[in-house]
Amino acid sequence: MSTEVMTDHRASILLVDDMEDNLMALEAVLGSLNEPLVRARSGEEAMKAILRQRFAVILLDVRMPGMDGFETASNIKRLDQTKDVPIIFLTGTDNDAGYAFRGYATGAADYLTKPFDPWVLRAKVTVFLELHRKNQQLERILAREQQQFDELAARLAAIETHMAASSLKDVLELRHHVTHMEEMVKEMRRGRGGR
Repeated sequence: MSTEVMTDHRASILLVDDMEDNLMALEAVLGSLNEPLVRARSGEEAMKAILRQRFAVILLDVRMPGMDGFETASNIKRLDQTKDVPIIFLTGTDNDAGYAFRGYATGAADYLTKPFDPWVLRAKVTVFLELHRKNQQLERILAREQQQFDELAARLAAIETHMAASSLKDVLELRHHVTHMEEMVKEMRRGRGGR
């Protein structure tokens, strides 16, 4: 299943709230984005979900029984595979000024107070979805380039091995091939911005 997750280009959104009404409201606001919405009714369920699949963004309620939003966020940020996933905290109260500070201190990317403006929430989530897509695109490009470099390195190693056991005529012919491959590598580097 992990292979499916890595090749799936859809940007799943994790919705974490212990209240059914809140989950339904989030689904209503974000449904038009046409991305998979995954529900979790507790911090524990959220942790299980993030171990099963990748998420572009997590919307996390602060006040939940058991593992609250702050503890859940801390656990998410401790895992290598999820430490960079943006978290938007949602809370029903703005009375405690320390909530926002605690949210950002635990790694939140943003913080909204309920009732939230649906347009603002959708706009914020859209930004994180776009960042997720750009990161996935960059990962695919880098993986492709790494594969090309690995193939070239293997070919060069094979040529060097062959050169060590070849006659002078063969060496000159192989040197021509090596020069050609070096030009290919230079061309690839120029295509990457000269790195």
